[in-house]
Amino acid sequence: MFKLKENNTSVRTEIIAGITTFLTMVYIVIVNPVILADAGVPFDQVFTATIISAIVGTLWMALFANYPIAIAPGMGLNAYFTYSVVGANENISYETAFAAVFVAGVIFVILSLTPFRKKLIEAIPENLKHGITAGIGLFIAFIGLRLTGIITSHPENLVALGDLHSSSVVLALVGLAVTLVLMVRNIHGALFLGMIVTGIIAFFTGDLKFEGIASLPSLPEGLIVANPITAFADVFQHSLYAVVFSFLLVTIFDTTGTMIGVAEQAGLMKGKSMPRARAALLADSAGTTVGAMFGTSPTTAYIESSAGVAAGGRTGLTSLTVSVLFVAAAFFGPLVSAVSGISAITAPALIIVGSLMMGSISHIKWGELDEAFPAFLIILSMPLTSSIATGIALGFISYPLLKVVKGQWKQVHPLVYLFAVLFMYQLAFLPH
Repeated sequence: MFKLKENNTSVRTEIIAGITTFLTMVYIVIVNPVILADAGVPFDQVFTATIISAIVGTLWMALFANYPIAIAPGMGLNAYFTYSVVGANENISYETAFAAVFVAGVIFVILSLTPFRKKLIEAIPENLKHGITAGIGLFIAFIGLRLTGIITSHPENLVALGDLHSSSVVLALVGLAVTLVLMVRNIHGALFLGMIVTGIIAFFTGDLKFEGIASLPSLPEGLIVANPITAFADVFQHSLYAVVFSFLLVTIFDTTGTMIGVAEQAGLMKGKSMPRARAALLADSAGTTVGAMFGTSPTTAYIESSAGVAAGGRTGLTSLTVSVLFVAAAFFGPLVSAVSGISAITAPALIIVGSLMMGSISHIKWGELDEAFPAFLIILSMPLTSSIATGIALGFISYPLLKVVKGQWKQVHPLVYLFAVLFMYQLAFLPH
């Protein structure tokens, strides 16, 4: 079913890759409820809804697209939902905001069923694809460094070296060293084994503590969006067109960019095309739609999937493993909370994967400024703005402009021009 032999992988490798991906992204089941709680949504509701949406999206990716890519509610989109949609509008409740998410999800499904999103992937210039991959890698590494305190904020320089004596930094550096040694020695599953070793050290140093093991999942409010007609009516009544458009635009490019980056890293791209693209693109559409019904913000393909790819994941068996672990996580909230709360356990994998993905910059045509500069903007802006979508937007805007100036406007796909205009509008007039 998963064509393991054709992809030069094994059941053991795929399971280890799935565990690795899960451990690097499981923080979302804790962080997402915390953020959406500020919008008034009950913590338990979001916790369970987050897991449901992740299972639906990732399972779809596993069974229908056969890609090692995990789906879950996206960081950034949850903050936009809470602080820009609900928090900034007194007349919009979180129930109404979820209606907007649901409508956006339905539109995602429609777009994914058409050739539009598949054509978009094929229309993206090669150098922008390489820039997206490298930019995501730098973003991942930056997240790992920041979460552990190796890099901290600075009032004048924005960022600075953190306290190297803090337990989090020391544990992360030890974990990074252990993982690097395992990788240099070509130990299979080095990223996952590095997490295990780091977790054991954290337990004995007292950094990792367990205050409970299991608890039953619950949905205090049941289905928040139960009637599709009512959801569309809420969007029209409150004129949430810009909100739906923002969810659409950001999620389309977050997911598309991440899928391209992870697929290229795994060697699954076939020239400019992504095999089974429609099935893959339907995964986040399904996750977003179902997630909104239960009470969570839009889903997206997770950049942390690259950690599983680096561990050897090449097929949907990796995603299936992630789905099964999310099911288990629903019943082990306290345990998952304890492990995911120690960023030093997963940060070394993010840093190392970031370095691996940065290898894509070698494929960029640095000798041609009209090709190189848009890719450079993507690589630079993703970590500095903490937004994959912003990086992609700047790349899409600058690329056609430089081609027009150079007199090569015919070489640019019409879709690139279309989205350059949409991105200019989004950056200028919509929240981002």
